[in-house]
Amino acid sequence: MIILKSSREIEKIRVSGGIVAEVLEEVKKKVTPGVRSKDIDRMAEELIRKKGGIPAFKGYRGYPSTACISVNDEIVHGIPSERIFKEGDIVSIDIGVIKDGYYGDAAITVPVGEISGEARRLLEVTEESLYKGIEKAVPGNRVSDISCAVQNFVESAGYSVVREYVGHGIGRSLHEDPPVPNFGETGKGPRIKCGMVLAIEPMVNAGKSDLHVLDNGWTAVTRDKSLSAHFEHTVAITEYGHLILTVL
Repeated sequence: MIILKSSREIEKIRVSGGIVAEVLEEVKKKVTPGVRSKDIDRMAEELIRKKGGIPAFKGYRGYPSTACISVNDEIVHGIPSERIFKEGDIVSIDIGVIKDGYYGDAAITVPVGEISGEARRLLEVTEESLYKGIEKAVPGNRVSDISCAVQNFVESAGYSVVREYVGHGIGRSLHEDPPVPNFGETGKGPRIKCGMVLAIEPMVNAGKSDLHVLDNGWTAVTRDKSLSAHFEHTVAITEYGHLILTVL
């Protein structure tokens, strides 16, 4: 069931999303050679709590950390550890926050120092595909219009979209209906209506879309070891169009 939000509820989600945006802006500055992924996770949790939020991921279905931190060929759900970032790595950071009972969720992928031209292009294409999807998040369109826009842009660049993990509705729960895939035909699925709030999140592989999950039960990696990038925003649908809730 798709739950439509009131303007008051959207404002509450915007507050949670604002904390997410602030924390991502701060932690990305610390993603430098020699830093451990667990250091970024600890910093994220401290900042979230200082701002009056609760880490949304920690304990969710047994997930052990505040942030999902995925490096290079890790697609999503990388568990922070003693792993040290190296020059040339790309690091995806996915953070969720609960504030006053409402969730915000966003992700970015950032370079560690100087990265290859191939890696930089992957980041650019993935982030742009997110905005291509957001452009379609307007009343009267269908959810699959978002999906198709992402897929077409990504594949036209020679990359592939991950199919096993998708975006989602969000509000009083982290994952609500409808699912928002990053692939599909236009004109399918639920009609987009005012009051819907969606977490749109392309996950893009430089190689093939195939993946497997590591023995920790969480971290998904590309099967061909190619690089992967991830960008996400929480977006509300209003009578005026879309409103991104996870920006400063």
